[in-house]
Amino acid sequence: MKNPLKDLIKKPIVENPMNEPSEHSRRKFLFKVALLLNGAVGAVLAVPVFGFLFGPYFKKDSSYNYWVSVGNLEQFPPGETRLGRYRNPVGTPADGATRTLPCWVRHIAKNQFQVFAINCAHMDCPVHWFPQSKLFMCPCHGGVYYQNGAVAAGPPPRGLFQYKYKIAGNQLLIWAGELPTLSTEASIARPGCNSCQG
Repeated sequence: MKNPLKDLIKKPIVENPMNEPSEHSRRKFLFKVALLLNGAVGAVLAVPVFGFLFGPYFKKDSSYNYWVSVGNLEQFPPGETRLGRYRNPVGTPADGATRTLPCWVRHIAKNQFQVFAINCAHMDCPVHWFPQSKLFMCPCHGGVYYQNGAVAAGPPPRGLFQYKYKIAGNQLLIWAGELPTLSTEASIARPGCNSCQG
């Protein structure tokens, strides 16, 4: 009777091809290539995220100090509210026509103006001016604003956002370097709401 262990011992041991030095170095090489490619893809995907997060810190240049023209004073007769347009100072040439932004200009008296962002304070829909009723109305959710920008009815939590303005020569200029946000001044809050802040 044959001993099966003797046969195993006598047979030459064939080395696993995976343990060969050439295969081992190829595996290491492919692993390093895969790491390099994954790192490159990760870096490409991370650039826009870092740009979004840290862009405002690096972009605080002269574009944030812009007074831009909305138009001639003759375009805005006293006692009327008209649509004005200005060029976004922080845009790029590739923005094309979308770089021109609208705003509502209310000429109160001689050199007294109110310049409102066109967006509703509720969900940023564009508001429309109705001269017959002297109200701004939002078509999206029914927000209504008085002519001075204060909330009249509907869901908006505050009045329309206002731009700072100044008059230079015959031009009405607005401070357009920073867009109106919750940290900028808004119009008068809801009438009768003492806890609201505009």
